[in-house]
Amino acid sequence: MNTNNNLYTVIYTAIIVAVVAAILAFVSQSLKSKQQANEKADTISQMMTASGFGTKADFQKMGNAAVLQKYAEEIEKAYTVNVQGDKVTDLPLDKVYSPSELKKQNYNIKGSAEPELPVFVFKNGITVVPVYGAGLWGPIWGYIAFEIGQDGTPVIKGAYFDHESETAGLGSRIKDDPAFQAKFQGEIPCFGAENVFAIVKGGSPKNADGTEVMDNQIDAITGATMTSQGLDAAIDTWLGAYSNHFLKFSAEEE
Repeated sequence: MNTNNNLYTVIYTAIIVAVVAAILAFVSQSLKSKQQANEKADTISQMMTASGFGTKADFQKMGNAAVLQKYAEEIEKAYTVNVQGDKVTDLPLDKVYSPSELKKQNYNIKGSAEPELPVFVFKNGITVVPVYGAGLWGPIWGYIAFEIGQDGTPVIKGAYFDHESETAGLGSRIKDDPAFQAKFQGEIPCFGAENVFAIVKGGSPKNADGTEVMDNQIDAITGATMTSQGLDAAIDTWLGAYSNHFLKFSAEEE
């Protein structure tokens, strides 16, 4: 065959492309199970960090197997609810929701389809729910943990947030800055209200004694306006969807 003609070039290129595609497909399939295991362990570590079982760094040091074992020891039940607050179905205890699954439910919350809202309850009584939305450069998500006060009021125990591509040192602080996440501790969302929770510049106004006027507002991240607004919208939207569930839960506790 004449290696200088166009037909040879076309055939040679096609063969190379086919071989490379086959190799990439094989590698992708071979690593798929490992990627899924890493994503599941990371999701669980975020939930447990929000719940106060340890820090994200602690769970990273443990490795996937130990994280899954710890979760199996601490989780009591998991189920889904609808926007009316009614329980829909029980979930297997090893079932978690990845960011891609949360993305689908985010569309459902905002659209006409019935969302599948997961609720995770640990043996110590802490309840965790996810949030998902859009940041400045890509998706943002996270988990908010609640403990129930003596009067049946859901109080935020802790929170952990993550992102795909927010600006380093600014929007990325929703993940990297423990001080920002610590601001959520002790706050009380106004379930059933038009604005369930808010991240605003300056945070909640203060009374003369220094206490907050409102328990459902925290200070935004300085220099990360768009990310703060995106997280604000994500939390308000998702906690709004969970409002009826928490209101019913609170009524049962009273």
